[in-house]
Amino acid sequence: MMFGVKVKTVNTSKEYTIEELYDAIKGHSFSAGAPALTKHGLATIITFPPLDRHNQVWIVPIVGLKKSSTSKFQISKNDAAGVGNMAVNGILSDLTGGITNLRSAAGGNAKKAEKLVDLTVDELNAMNL
Repeated sequence: MMFGVKVKTVNTSKEYTIEELYDAIKGHSFSAGAPALTKHGLATIITFPPLDRHNQVWIVPIVGLKKSSTSKFQISKNDAAGVGNMAVNGILSDLTGGITNLRSAAGGNAKKAEKLVDLTVDELNAMNL
């Protein structure tokens, strides 16, 4: 685990686009909450409800250039996703000299988000996608 970030990989038995994976999991009950498709910059990812501005579980496809589907997905703990959140998090980081980013590495919500990453990986693997 990198400082403040937890990343794990899930392999599926077939290839999915991020939208197809979302369709396959959206009715499932996850410990991290209900999944949602989220636009984050130029990418679309699957996110779960954020615990706070610095702790949210993401599902991101690991795809190569010229490829839109994959059988490998990263499950990670990150800052809250979304174009609006990117701007706010960037501004707060600049204004505080990065001190607000330290909250993502420590504290109760950070530990809870790390546990939710592990649980999400287990729950996805149990679905035999």
